[in-house]
Amino acid sequence: MRTPRLCMVLPAYNEEADLPGLLENLENVFAILARKGFDREYVIVDDGSQDATGQIIRDHQQRLPITVITHNPNLGLGITIRDGLQKAAQLSCDNDIILAMDSDNTHPSGLMIRMVQMILEGNDVVIASRYRTGSRVVGLSWFRKCLSTGARILFQLTFPIRGVRDYTCGYRAYKASVIKQAFQRYGDNFVEYSGFQSMADILLKISRLNVTINEVPMILRYDRKGGASKMQVGETVINTLKLLFKRRFSGFGIKKLEEPLQPKEA
Repeated sequence: MRTPRLCMVLPAYNEEADLPGLLENLENVFAILARKGFDREYVIVDDGSQDATGQIIRDHQQRLPITVITHNPNLGLGITIRDGLQKAAQLSCDNDIILAMDSDNTHPSGLMIRMVQMILEGNDVVIASRYRTGSRVVGLSWFRKCLSTGARILFQLTFPIRGVRDYTCGYRAYKASVIKQAFQRYGDNFVEYSGFQSMADILLKISRLNVTINEVPMILRYDRKGGASKMQVGETVINTLKLLFKRRFSGFGIKKLEEPLQPKEA
């Protein structure tokens, strides 16, 4: 029996301004979780960065357990998070916990402690939510807030999931067995989109696996973001509407893998 592992998936694209501070914050949180008996692993997917992100990752590899996946050229968030989750599943045993968050330092690292605890309490997926009592969004324009709220309402009306209000936030904790099961059921179709709508699609597919999903309130700090936003708002709105239409009328694209994902270490 090895030490239970927390595997942090970080999609990174031109994050030289934010990644060093994020890794420092995460190490402080992992130090607390280590006292609870957890080991940690990072899976960082460098999605064709054109700044110093790659060098920063290599520098931190000298002292941190980092597995790197490099895309060249940039392939988009969906493929990046797919590759990160699949590698994390390969590195993990069923009872490990896979976490994912943005690399731009807007997600509060300390919230991970509560998210891990909620997994231990019996949840299969925990989402850091912008729509729970105690949540706040700091530094985001009113226009983006309105679009985000509109997307939430559309998803809740079209695909209600018990315990879920935030369908698009990328800050999540999963039992590793859930991610393994999702890849086994859907294969590469588990993540079909390259854009930001991929996070909603991942959640919709996982909700079909008879899992317990819950949320924890989050304070989202866009004012701490060092670089520019990568989201193309108009394109994201159109693609999200296309996703809703496709999932409502065309199903979920089940395509099983031939072999189940197995951890590299037992």
